[in-house]
Amino acid sequence: MPAAWIEPRRNKTGLQYRVRFRQAGHSSPRLYGGSFRLRRHAEIRRDFILGEMAAGRVPNLRLVAPERSPTVLDACDRWRATRVDVTPATQVLHRVALARVTKLLGSRRVDELTPADVADLVGKLAAAGKRRETIKKSVGYLRCVLDDEGLTGDRNPARGAKLPREERAEVIPPTAAQVEAAFTGLPRRYQLPLLVLEQTGMRVGELEKLTWGDVDEANTRWRVSRTAEKTRRGRWVPVDGALFDAVLRLRPREDRDPAGQVFTGFGVDKFRTALARACRDSGTPLISPHDLRHRRISVWHRAGISWAEIGRWVGQRNISVTADTYTHVIADDRELDLFGLLADLDR
Repeated sequence: MPAAWIEPRRNKTGLQYRVRFRQAGHSSPRLYGGSFRLRRHAEIRRDFILGEMAAGRVPNLRLVAPERSPTVLDACDRWRATRVDVTPATQVLHRVALARVTKLLGSRRVDELTPADVADLVGKLAAAGKRRETIKKSVGYLRCVLDDEGLTGDRNPARGAKLPREERAEVIPPTAAQVEAAFTGLPRRYQLPLLVLEQTGMRVGELEKLTWGDVDEANTRWRVSRTAEKTRRGRWVPVDGALFDAVLRLRPREDRDPAGQVFTGFGVDKFRTALARACRDSGTPLISPHDLRHRRISVWHRAGISWAEIGRWVGQRNISVTADTYTHVIADDRELDLFGLLADLDR
């Protein structure tokens, strides 16, 4: 049934009262009825809209001199302020992605945007050298902002926007010999983390956040906590016995702080730089930490392990994504000389 209501919103200028209404049931689009600094003004607008719909008329807001819809900049700021459900890192992603939008469309009114404007935005970002995934994030968040402003369904000009075509580079997982060569060239403090990433398929950020409180010594496994995992579900990671013992030898049991890093001082950026330098010095093709995850999943697949089991070990929510993204034609499926490499660490 028709309805009209008031939504208090806080933006940079203070508290605003926005009127929304729909002309039919819950499946009908939410329409914008004006934004006001005073609640009593918003109530007058709401009552006018309800009266028009009760009389069987479509509310003609031009008759009451409606305030103009917010600018894209104000709408983006307002939407970002309401996203209290996301992590600080995601809030930064929202800010950066929408800054690309507001730089080009920030002064435009929300209700004046057209699909051509969004297409022009995509074209300018592509001309500036932005990658397809980068543009996709900006357009996707703009779509969310406009949805929040009542431009739902086909009325949202960002919905259905065409993105530039881009061929994704094929990932070629490193061979065992290449990983062993990189291992030899790494500083000693990074050698064991390299083996852990290659043997477990963990994300490098998960390894950085691994604490002694996550280590289950009795069952030779450790936990990737919900706060560390990308999918926010958490999981247990089984670890080879010899590798697990090498990690335990990093610190005596009585000196382990449950909240302390297992790999003290380990940082994603420092490790990535050290690995790239080791590859360069050894004449090995560049290996990224994520390439080790691709290699491990491909090796497990070649060994006949089910996708369900692999997905559970590496923390992939969707099995089809695991199969499509991480299955590669690899040059070899030889396992590392793990015992030999671990012996080098003990020397």
